[in-house]
Amino acid sequence: MNRERICLFDTTLRDGAQTTGVDFSLDDKRHIAALLDDLGVDYVEGGYPGANPQDTEFFREKRTKNARFAAFGMTKRAGRSASNDPGVAALLEARADTIVFVAKSWDYHVRVALGCTLDENLDSIADSIKLARNHGREAMLDCEHFFDGYKANPAYALQCAQTAHEAGARWIVLCDTNGGTLPHEIERIVGEVAKHVPGSHLGIHAHNDTENAVANSLAAVRAGARQIQGTLNGLGERCGNANLVSLVPTLLLKPEYSTRFEIGVTPEKLAQISRVSHTLDELLNRAPNRHAPYVGASAFATKAGIHASAVMKDPHTYEHVEPESVGNARRVLVSDQAGKSNILAELERLGVAVKRDDPRVVRLLDEVKEKEALGYAYEGADASFELLARKVLGEVRNYFDIERFRVNVERRHNAQGELVSVSEAIVKVVIDGEEMISAAEGNGPVNALDLALRKDLGKYQKYISDLELLDYRVRVFQGGTDAVTRVLIEFGDAEGNRWSTVGVSANIIDASFQALTDAIVYKLLKSAA
Repeated sequence: MNRERICLFDTTLRDGAQTTGVDFSLDDKRHIAALLDDLGVDYVEGGYPGANPQDTEFFREKRTKNARFAAFGMTKRAGRSASNDPGVAALLEARADTIVFVAKSWDYHVRVALGCTLDENLDSIADSIKLARNHGREAMLDCEHFFDGYKANPAYALQCAQTAHEAGARWIVLCDTNGGTLPHEIERIVGEVAKHVPGSHLGIHAHNDTENAVANSLAAVRAGARQIQGTLNGLGERCGNANLVSLVPTLLLKPEYSTRFEIGVTPEKLAQISRVSHTLDELLNRAPNRHAPYVGASAFATKAGIHASAVMKDPHTYEHVEPESVGNARRVLVSDQAGKSNILAELERLGVAVKRDDPRVVRLLDEVKEKEALGYAYEGADASFELLARKVLGEVRNYFDIERFRVNVERRHNAQGELVSVSEAIVKVVIDGEEMISAAEGNGPVNALDLALRKDLGKYQKYISDLELLDYRVRVFQGGTDAVTRVLIEFGDAEGNRWSTVGVSANIIDASFQALTDAIVYKLLKSAA
């Protein structure tokens, strides 16, 4: 059966760059464009040439090999010709395959924001698209505020879309700019527009202000739209855009869409989408969302004991797709809700060989529940759980002993006379009867303790030289001045391995120290030191 093609348009580098706290470097943009190009999206929108020096520089050459490289900008201003508009000129100078013009399609915005007549706005749309076409460029129009505009004045909003289509625009993209339109409204309005502009020329650009951007994009497809715009990990201003990392697997793996439509992303590339998602987070120095659909660490995690037992027998009982199809993995979590099946499944995943009737499994389960009652959380600390399990099974040697440590925080004047806080740590380690004392200064007490602990581990030092502390999270619970503190630490090494450990104490330094020592012991265990 012939399937219709849905085009995927990524705007991470333009609309995604408007995310609070996101600031792409030029190298970041090159890297992300290459990731998207390899993934198989049809369009990569690189930014707004002429709006800032970085975007102008980015468009000095084409940044994609397979995807169409798109430049974004406004239609010509009212009162001047398209050929005499500096903004349009910057778009034409850009090394882009496609020019994306944005225009107001809400009559209220035309009058208030642009200060021109409704007819002048239509002329700007038509003239800009025709000029781009005359210069051999594919042109498309983003109809800004389309759905709010359609609700207010359907005839004019529709006229904007028709004007662009008649002028030769390849795509007319209907934008839910304020993000407040709901799926049933999207489906109805796109269906009505498709009676006047062919669905093969219609796109959807949904914002996520009601947490409906993905649902709105799928609703638009059902109604006839054949281009979806979105961003990696749902980046975008305010609450973000439609998340392509959720949309792509849905289009490929859900029969309602996969039997009717095809996209440029192949099943083989889909298996890389978790890596693509996490790579973006690494570039932005953000911790990946553990609960993200399809790609999150918890997306295929089972916690309750009865669920774990079912998953072990048949994964389809609690999984809507196979984790491997999106580059993820099944996890059966170990927690205070765990049963024997959880423990066995996690041991199997970790490669720890143990029989189902081994009495040590029950002992391990009891110890996990006792520790979680104290505040430990192993579902987010795989390395600490593996160490606990191997200790119960007698598989972890005693690499070193910490005889004592001391951390000092002092507020004092530095050489420039500035008042600063200085953290110092001293650690006394015993290895095979030999005592070693290390001291270090750090940006804070935990950093100083980490540096001192890893400064000299004698014969084991070569195994930990490439360790890097990647993430440090603290949660205080059972409130009050005597509150219990849980610390989760994520480490990585030069080979790209990552692991998390947990420590719990009423003292944040002590909790941090537990997690730090677990991380080092885990590295030594895996290095067969």
